[in-house]
Amino acid sequence: MLDRHVVPHLKPLLHRGARALHVRGWHADQVTVVGFAIGLGAVVAVALQAPVIALALLLLGRLADGLDGELARLHGPSEAGAFLDITLDFVFYALFPVGFALADPAANALPAAVLVASFVGTGASFLAFAGQADRLGIERVQFAYKGLTYLDGLAEGTETIIAFALMCLFPAQFATIAWAFAALCALTAVNRVVSGYRTLAGE
Repeated sequence: MLDRHVVPHLKPLLHRGARALHVRGWHADQVTVVGFAIGLGAVVAVALQAPVIALALLLLGRLADGLDGELARLHGPSEAGAFLDITLDFVFYALFPVGFALADPAANALPAAVLVASFVGTGASFLAFAGQADRLGIERVQFAYKGLTYLDGLAEGTETIIAFALMCLFPAQFATIAWAFAALCALTAVNRVVSGYRTLAGE
């Protein structure tokens, strides 16, 4: 929901950062892997109940996730790079709530599990539509900065980062935030399934 409004404002800053990395010989896939490793560090920090460190690593990892796309455009985007990027993004998103479940299983295990399940819904509808859209040549110009064509929704990357940041800032409220965001993700999945079906049926 917010990506289309936030990303255009971030792109000039990300482009400058990507150019600096490009000059130093960095490639997009390298930044993708480094960003994922930083994200894993955030999960470990959450599990060890170090939320401030987790927040810093979360934001640093997501910064890398923005830089790799801009780097890819400087080098020339690749299908392999787009595949690696989206795969590691989905793995990170699924693992982050697990860190809270490990930190306090009694309070956080169930809401973490439900949140991860809701991510399966948003992810499956995201990838299923992207595959069909690519085969049919459907394009969404508002998401031209993405390696895949997909349906937007209430819960996208920006909302996910905000939710994860709130979890780090208020770890005692993880369950409440997780339940609320899981509901938002469920609505997004339903919307994508309905919209995606109607769009593909029209083709």
